[in-house]
Amino acid sequence: MSETENGPHEGGVIYFDGVCVLCNGLVDFVIPRDRRRRFRYATLQSERGQRMLRRLQLPTDELQTFILHENGKKYVKSTAALRVCKGLSGLWPLLYVLIAVPRPLRDAVYGWVGKRRYRYFGRRASCRVPLEEERHLFLD
Repeated sequence: MSETENGPHEGGVIYFDGVCVLCNGLVDFVIPRDRRRRFRYATLQSERGQRMLRRLQLPTDELQTFILHENGKKYVKSTAALRVCKGLSGLWPLLYVLIAVPRPLRDAVYGWVGKRRYRYFGRRASCRVPLEEERHLFLD
């Protein structure tokens, strides 16, 4: 269970870089595949996201991570991404077998993509604005 502004939430909160085109694309990918509505979303640039980064003792200005806050635990980088896959509908939970790959190796690949994401995928001028029908899923 994760804490939201509306109280406890069964599922997790995904914190993502709100100006990263790749990160926004991943959120757009997750929303329709999260049929049970397990996940809520917040940008790392938001006040809530900045608090989470400070809690994890991560830099608040270098937003090269993806965080999943689920059941009172915080997961980052590849572990967060795989846990999100595990919670999706369809065949996506099968990707969770990649958790068997040693974390340093998974996170090295994650970090390589993360450092180049703006160059390869672009950057938005401002954070994502949710569609009206998605607004209840976003915490900021």
